[in-house]
Amino acid sequence: MNLLSRQPQPASSADEPAVVQPLPDDLAQQFRRTRKLSLDLARHLSDADATIQSMEDASPAKWHLAHTTWFFETFLLRDFCDDHALYDPVYPFLFNSYYEAEGERIARFSRGMLSRPPLDDVLGYRRFVDAAMEALLDRADCARLIELGIAHEQQHQELLLTDIKHALSLNPLGPALFESDTLNCTHDSDADGDASGWTEHAGGLVDIGHAGDGFAFDCETPRHRHWLEPFAILRRLITNRQWETFIAAGGYRDPAHWLSDGWAWVCKNSIAAPLYWRDDKAFTLAGYLPRDPDAPVTHISYYEADAYAAWAGARLPTEAEWETAAAGDDPSSGQQLDTACAVHPVQSGGMFGSCWQWTRSAYLPYSGFKPAAGAVGEYNGKFMSGQLVLKGGSCATVRGHLRASYRNFFYPHMRWQFTGLRLARDI
Repeated sequence: MNLLSRQPQPASSADEPAVVQPLPDDLAQQFRRTRKLSLDLARHLSDADATIQSMEDASPAKWHLAHTTWFFETFLLRDFCDDHALYDPVYPFLFNSYYEAEGERIARFSRGMLSRPPLDDVLGYRRFVDAAMEALLDRADCARLIELGIAHEQQHQELLLTDIKHALSLNPLGPALFESDTLNCTHDSDADGDASGWTEHAGGLVDIGHAGDGFAFDCETPRHRHWLEPFAILRRLITNRQWETFIAAGGYRDPAHWLSDGWAWVCKNSIAAPLYWRDDKAFTLAGYLPRDPDAPVTHISYYEADAYAAWAGARLPTEAEWETAAAGDDPSSGQQLDTACAVHPVQSGGMFGSCWQWTRSAYLPYSGFKPAAGAVGEYNGKFMSGQLVLKGGSCATVRGHLRASYRNFFYPHMRWQFTGLRLARDI
C-alpha cells in the first residue's frame, strides 16, 4: 500500500524551498509532507494571484488549496469521525469539483469569482483539517483513502503550477512566480547522445496495467494482455530546435500533416507555435527567458504532436508501446518536482519526467475495468470519453507519484500542461 518512498527531514523555514526527500512507509509522514509542499508552492502568491482563473480548464490556486482540503474533510473526517463538525457548511458547495454524489457545487467556470473566502481563510481551513486528520493517520481502515487523498493532492500540486503559469502568462508584464535562480536548466548527462537514436522492441504478447499491492488509480487496472507488433521508439524527447525546423518547413501552414479536427483548430485559433513561445523566448514560472533549443518542446496539443510525427515520417507511440518501452526504467528518475521552484523541462534521459508525452491511444477502460465503489468511483471512470492518454510525467510532477502504468488524460486541443512528445515507428 506504499504510495511514496521517502525519508523524513526537518521542516524548512518559510523562506526556504521545501525539498522532497525519500520517506519511509509512513502514511502520516507522507500526508504531512504533501500538505506542506502545497503551501510551499503557493507561498509567493498574493490573494489576487491565488484568486484569478484564466480559463475554464484551469482553476485558481486558492481553489486548489481548498479543494484538496475538502477531499480529506469529506471522504475521511466526515465519514470516519462521528464528532466532526464541518469547518464551514458552505465550503462543500464551493470546493466540490465534479462529484455528483456529493451534491450541488459552484460551476467550474465561476471558481475565479470567489473573491471570498480570502486566501487567509483557506489557509486556516487547511490548518483546521490537518489538525483533525492527525487522529486518522494511523488507522488501517483509513489508509487506502488517505493514500488516494495524497495522490489527489499531488495531482493538484502540478495543476496549481500549470494553472498559475497560464494565468501569469496573460499578464502583459510577464510576471515571475519564482526567482530565476531556482530554475533548473541543466541537462542530464545521461540525455546526451544521438537525438535520432531509436530503441527497437520485438513486440509480441505483453502485460500492461498496474500489478502488485502498491497504490494505483482504478483506471490503471486490471492488468491485462496486449498484442504488439514490432516497433521502435525514440530515446529522446523532441526538442525546441527540432520544432523550430518543423515551423520553418511550414509545418503549421500545410494541412497535409494535420488531422481534420487539428487543422480546423489551427485555422480557427491562428496557431503558429507552441503555447508560451514569443520570438526567441518562452514564458516560464520565472518570467520570459531565452528559449533553450536543446530542451524538450512542451505545451503542445495532441494535434500538434500528431502533425509533427506525420511530418517527420513517424507516429506517436500507443499507450501499450510506451508502457512496454518504460518497463525497465525507474519511475522516480528523470526531471520531476523536488522543490518549490520555477519548474521548466530539460532533457533528462529515460522515459520519465521533463514533460508528459502524448500517445495515440484513447483514454478508455481496460477490459474488466470496474470503478471504485462510492463517490470516489467518479474520480477517473466518468472521463473515459474523447480524451487521449499521456505517459511519463513532467518536471511539475512530484517525484514518487508516477508508475509505468500511470494514465494521464486530456482532450486533444489542450496544451497548458507540460506536454511534449517522443516518436515511434513500425518495424
